[in-house]
Amino acid sequence: MFRPSIAAILISLLALSSCANTLRGMSRDAKETGQAIDSSGHKVLKAGASGNKAAQ
Repeated sequence: MFRPSIAAILISLLALSSCANTLRGMSRDAKETGQAIDSSGHKVLKAGASGNKAAQ
């Protein structure tokens, strides 16, 4: 009875550690996506500002 409970605990810990790694990776991906969108927005605004001066 003691061995199956230890095995169940070890499997649970392994599953939980896998979830933590996945969440950490998703967090990093979301942060990088936000930075890429912000950078793209700045490029668009800069291109629009320089385009408006040329049209006038």
